[in-house]
Amino acid sequence: MTEQAPPPTPAGQGERSTRDLTKASVSGWLGTAMEFMDFQLYSLAAALVFNQIFFPDLNPAIGLIAAMGTYGVGYVARLAGAVYFGRMGDRLGPKKVLFITVALMGVSTTLIGALPTYQQVGLLAPIMLVGLRLAQGFGAGAEIAGATVMLAEYAPARRRGFIASLVCLGTNSGTLGASAIWAVLVFALSEAELLAWGWRIPFLASALLLLLALWIRHSVKESPVFEQREDIVDGVAMSREELAATAVEKDTSTLEAALHQRKGRAFLIALGLRFGQAGNSGIVQTFLVGYLSATLLMDGSVGTSAIVYGSLLGFVTVPLVGVLGDRFGRRPLYFCLTVASMLFAVPMMLMINSGDVVLVTVAMVVGLNLSVLGLFSVESVTMAELFGARTRFTQLALAKEIGGVLATAIGPVLAATLTAVTGSWWPLAAMIITYSLITLVSTYFMPEVRGRDLVRLEDAV
Repeated sequence: MTEQAPPPTPAGQGERSTRDLTKASVSGWLGTAMEFMDFQLYSLAAALVFNQIFFPDLNPAIGLIAAMGTYGVGYVARLAGAVYFGRMGDRLGPKKVLFITVALMGVSTTLIGALPTYQQVGLLAPIMLVGLRLAQGFGAGAEIAGATVMLAEYAPARRRGFIASLVCLGTNSGTLGASAIWAVLVFALSEAELLAWGWRIPFLASALLLLLALWIRHSVKESPVFEQREDIVDGVAMSREELAATAVEKDTSTLEAALHQRKGRAFLIALGLRFGQAGNSGIVQTFLVGYLSATLLMDGSVGTSAIVYGSLLGFVTVPLVGVLGDRFGRRPLYFCLTVASMLFAVPMMLMINSGDVVLVTVAMVVGLNLSVLGLFSVESVTMAELFGARTRFTQLALAKEIGGVLATAIGPVLAATLTAVTGSWWPLAAMIITYSLITLVSTYFMPEVRGRDLVRLEDAV
């Protein structure tokens, strides 16, 4: 597809300084860090204390299931948030949406720390917990997509992969931060203190991060791509009818292309690209940690420590992959990462099932950086470049959330079922190979999008 130069814009419109880019980068990193910190704080609280605080009258096992169920409803809300805020972002611009989403996530998380317990108000306590969890997930459903859109549309074309990779670094920072906070609390407080008041500390303290995120996002300028779009009038996107009338009036091929392009192909490719990263994440970051302790009877710290080491290495892997994508293109990088993931799947599982702590740690660190973080880094910028400006936010958010539900949420359950039925590790290797193969096939049908003009309204394919 031949690229066209972006339309001329009024003086100063669409122009951004290095300071503007820095603010947008910090905003994107901080927002995704906050999203994943909020979710990790909640997931650990659900696993450690919420069953006793909000469901004390239930059998301990049932109470844990109920607590984890409140965690799961957040993923349903994420999908709804992706639809609602995605459309709003395409119509009003990502800046406005990102301010709302970070406020919704942050306020919900802070209020969880102020909730009364079951002993204080009875059934009302878990009901309020579920309500705040839904609000938290609703905002988070568009946060990572919006941050990706904002960074990609701000970044110079030749550095777009590197700048967009900051979204992935934000997820790493948030997960590590939340894990560290809970580790300190569990170490420093007795169980009685943790249940009485200690569990509130990380949720209430998150208000400081919220205030910082709101201050930064308030000062960030709107995406320069949004301001340059031909369908934007007075800061609002035209409806399809208004766009069609304008296209006829101006005889503008760009508008006509956006109107008449068949929708769906770019979305299906993006969904396939998402499957590799999301599916592998569910296996490596979630299931294998439990597999090591429950099936291989290894100490629980082995898996969690390996994930921490792998995440720390990710602070090098993620920007490096972004730079390589800018240098060699998105498709070659996808081909290399997915093929390498498929080839490493069996050796990784053999190393893990050896029972040797060093081999297990190396296998998980390499698997995490190769099959999860590496793919996540290139995924962010590729999806932004794959979609046209008119529906980029909505399609990107839906591809990420639908892919996450189908692969990350369902994958560990399927893995547990298959390993229980077969009594073997080979289904885990097969799942990693399958997830990576889906991404490899999607890469084959994907055009090279590196440096694509993001002002264009139509999808790349």
